[in-house]
Amino acid sequence: MSDRPSFTLGVEEEYMTIDPVTRELRSHIEAEMIEQGTLLLRERVKPEMHQCVVEVGTQICRNVAEVREEVTTIRRQMVQLAKANGLRLAAAATHPFSDWRKQGIYPDERYMSIIEDMQLVARANLIFGLHVHVGVEDRETAIHIMNAARYFLPHILALSTNSPFWLGDETGLRSYRCKVFDKFPRTNIPDYFTSYSEYENFVNLLVKTGCIDNAKKIWWDIRPHPSFPTLEFRICDLPLRLDETIALAALIQATVVMLWKLHSNNQGFRLYRRALIMENKWRAVRYGINGKLIDFGKRTEVPFRQLMDEYFQLIDPVLDELGSRDEINYLRNILEHGAGADRQLRVFHQTRDLNAVVDYIIKETEAGLFEPAPSLA
Repeated sequence: MSDRPSFTLGVEEEYMTIDPVTRELRSHIEAEMIEQGTLLLRERVKPEMHQCVVEVGTQICRNVAEVREEVTTIRRQMVQLAKANGLRLAAAATHPFSDWRKQGIYPDERYMSIIEDMQLVARANLIFGLHVHVGVEDRETAIHIMNAARYFLPHILALSTNSPFWLGDETGLRSYRCKVFDKFPRTNIPDYFTSYSEYENFVNLLVKTGCIDNAKKIWWDIRPHPSFPTLEFRICDLPLRLDETIALAALIQATVVMLWKLHSNNQGFRLYRRALIMENKWRAVRYGINGKLIDFGKRTEVPFRQLMDEYFQLIDPVLDELGSRDEINYLRNILEHGAGADRQLRVFHQTRDLNAVVDYIIKETEAGLFEPAPSLA
């Protein structure tokens, strides 16, 4: 058995830049926000394909406490930078009403190549996600953990759901972002691999046959990162609040540690076919935390909150060593008061005004950055 992984954390968030008057998405390029952000935060800030998207990423963090410090600093500085440039920063996985057709593409060769390859599918991909990296240095171990972790991806997605609107419509889904991204090839839940060499052979076949030029164009909901010694979880919507991002990172790290302990003791979490896990992903996309997922072992539907009680029990033994018990407890607030999508919808149903929803998103994006965050209630 390989040595214990580092279980370090890295967190990437994709923010939208908003015009405070129209509440529409607005390009940050003329404001030179990326250049200014790079001066302040160095390599932690970079552009994304659309000119109204800013991607930020933490440095390598040893634990959740360091993640909290990093994400808080980055969000706070990006919020201040946006305001200094006449913009607002907003954290949600889709904009409630802005039209992707009005948004410019960042002038970068890589993005132009993707658009040339995928055309309208790429240009319409105006969505905002949260990616969490967990350090698992041994690639063989990473594949085995990935195989088992796939089962928990719908649970993690449901807690993060934060995209109920698209082009001004109430979609009826809690994560419409997932359905936008579905249009890309090589997305969604991966199948399982018996070994890292089997995964490598798969990647090499795609490269050899001209499907991709490198493994970065495999956009699964979980993947061994092509460049870093990490397992990357890509399934989450970008949540509203800083505290939600930290809690999700803590849940993902605890899940990986729990699964590694099973693996290191020659025990395994039961593996399920992609097609079955996709059934649960759809339920998470559609209903978020308010629906039922399938317990495949018991062959029955179970209310999401009940399943989360079982999930919490599974990871409980590793929380104290990781120092993340408070962050996991925060997830219970989400279960009680709603994920971001539920809270966006609550504002809309009270006001019937999507501008009010955007204002709410902006306010929640700043919650806890400059003063203690109010309760989710």
